[in-house]
Amino acid sequence: MKITRITVWALDLPLTEPYWLSGGRLKFERLDSTFLRIDTDKGVSGWGEGCPWGTTYLPAHGPGIRAGIATLAPAILGRDPRSLRALNDAMDMQLPGHLYVKSAIDMACWDILGQVAGLPLWQLFGGDRAAPVAVNSSISTGTPDQMIALIRSASQKGYRVHSAKLGGHDIAADIARIEAISHALPSGEKVTYDINRAWTPGVAVQVLNSVTARDWVEQPCETLDQCAHVARRVANPIMLDECLHSFQDHLDAWRLGACEGVKVKAEPRGRADTRVADPGFRRLGGLADAYRGSGRLGPCRHGCDPSGKCHTRGQPAGQLALPLSPVGRSRAGPGRAQRGRVRDAAIGAGPRRCPRSCPAGRPGRRS
Repeated sequence: MKITRITVWALDLPLTEPYWLSGGRLKFERLDSTFLRIDTDKGVSGWGEGCPWGTTYLPAHGPGIRAGIATLAPAILGRDPRSLRALNDAMDMQLPGHLYVKSAIDMACWDILGQVAGLPLWQLFGGDRAAPVAVNSSISTGTPDQMIALIRSASQKGYRVHSAKLGGHDIAADIARIEAISHALPSGEKVTYDINRAWTPGVAVQVLNSVTARDWVEQPCETLDQCAHVARRVANPIMLDECLHSFQDHLDAWRLGACEGVKVKAEPRGRADTRVADPGFRRLGGLADAYRGSGRLGPCRHGCDPSGKCHTRGQPAGQLALPLSPVGRSRAGPGRAQRGRVRDAAIGAGPRRCPRSCPAGRPGRRS
């Protein structure tokens, strides 16, 4: 089996309403997502996706994914997509780093491998059953009343764990948010306060030592050393994600006692075989178990509800998102979808043509 064609689509994914995080310093109204299809000479095709949160959140952006795929294409066309480790090694040789670019290609090749083997990915990854995954809501930064209203709305939809976005330099405002949310939290539900690096160590220590809540706090500061400084001075359990870029960072976090839990971001890690099979990550059982025991697991970027149903599923063909046109993005407002043009770039053999339906709407796919 050989890869014969790589096709890329750029799609705008409008949010239903503006979303603020990191204490309100980062605002998002739409996401630039890249869908990728890999075709083979055996008639089997696999799908992948890369969807960074804008350009301001992490060192990743949509145009970078598409440019990176064009750079990587010569190294993987003609290769067997089932030989995942060899294929990823070829990508690393062609373009060192840029793991978020390679993630969509890796995802599509796992899709092909699963189809050929007739096995679901959880079994290819070594699992003995398809275990359910808890999904948390994501609560935009706002006033205490606004955030409580969002939590209650999410609770009505079935969410039982919430990630509330805080942060900034207004110490009194964050104390008020935490106290109000903790007091109003529905019985039996949990909350994580996600700072997204917005606090300095001094602010973090002042806020967390002033509140009565002892809920999890995620990524309070920018660097690992800053977070370790905070962790030694507060009673709240600390969870890290955005400062953990490599396996060595995870080891350093454990050595410094910087956290009680970690959230491993899948896309920036690039390779599913590394994320799942790396024995080093499996040895971080204490961190993983601490986080798993809290019931807090990251949501699907499309907004899946706790039953696992993705909110973008079942949309009419061409109406999942606002597509990129050759001259720029659609100006339709957030939450409004329309049929339109999709910018389609085919690499390799075969004619260029628009997909008949969005890959996110295909049954059984979850990006």
